[in-house]
Amino acid sequence: MSDDGFPCPVGGRVERRRVRVWFGEHVVADYRAEAELAERYAAAMSRRFAGLRVTSDPLPDQDPGPERRLPGERLWEVAPK
Repeated sequence: MSDDGFPCPVGGRVERRRVRVWFGEHVVADYRAEAELAERYAAAMSRRFAGLRVTSDPLPDQDPGPERRLPGERLWEVAPK
């Protein structure tokens, strides 16, 4: 973390990580963020779900993650009931 509060880039880039919470072989939570936020999330999930496995893996640069924007137009006219 730099003096201005922003993460220090590694080689000109900010490291991003993917944190997943596993129930057996099923992913029950999937979070992607800069390394420091991801590690805080992983620690919090480990405390909250002590019996579940929590993994934190580096993300490749081209991974779009959940930050993909939603479409600008409505995709259906009526919401399902």
